[in-house]
Amino acid sequence: MDKKEIEFEFERATKNTYRFQEKTSGNPAIGTLYVQKSVFGDKEPKKVKVTVEWE
Repeated sequence: MDKKEIEFEFERATKNTYRFQEKTSGNPAIGTLYVQKSVFGDKEPKKVKVTVEWE
């Protein structure tokens, strides 16, 4: 199974989500990522990491 880890930095908060921008110097794999605020509880995260796996 192949996988890729992608790091994102906090960009801004919307009404119900946090918006993150992919950290990359080349072409982004995902680009912008929106995550529901409820996932993080009361803390506003500065960075997140997403792992994508495929077969």
